[in-house]
Amino acid sequence: MAETEKKQGEEGRGSTDDVRILAFLCNWCSYAGADLAGVSRLQYPPNVLDVRVMCTGTISPYFVVKAFQEGMDGVLIAGCHIGDCHYLKGNYMTAKRFLVLREALKFLGLEERRLRLEWISAAEGEKYAEVVRSFTEQVKALGPSPLRRKPVRRGREAGERAERRAAW
Repeated sequence: MAETEKKQGEEGRGSTDDVRILAFLCNWCSYAGADLAGVSRLQYPPNVLDVRVMCTGTISPYFVVKAFQEGMDGVLIAGCHIGDCHYLKGNYMTAKRFLVLREALKFLGLEERRLRLEWISAAEGEKYAEVVRSFTEQVKALGPSPLRRKPVRRGREAGERAERRAAW
C-alpha cells in the first residue's frame, strides 16, 4: 500500500472514530439488512456498534439512556417495517416509545437528533448503509455527547503529570 493511501485511510478512520453510535437492530429484518450491506461490501462508517435484539419492542428506554451515559454520541434503533414485525406489535410499541424517549432526551439536555428510528428490511442493505452514513454525519455535526465522560489519563501522560506533581 502506498504511503499516501495508508495515511488517508488512517485519517479517515480517525475522523469517524470521534463519533460513537450504538445501533439496536431487530434480529429478523434490520440485522439481516446490515449483514446484507456487509456481504455486498457496501461502504459505511465503522463507528457503529451493533446490538442484535429479537425485536425492537424489547428495547427498554433504560438501555437507550444508559448508552448515552456510557459515552455513546448517538443511538440508532432499526426494526422491521410497520406491519412486518415477526411478533406482530413490536414495531408499534417501538414507535410509541420512540416519541417518549425523544422527550426524555430533551429533558436530560440531549438533542433529540441523537436518537433515530428507522425501518429496514432484510433486503435493504443499501438503505442500512445509507442510514448509517447519514446518521453518522448528523451526529458528527452535533459533536460529542454532553454526557460523554472525559477520558481517563493513563500511561505516559499520567506518568509525566505525576512527575510534575512530585517536583513541586
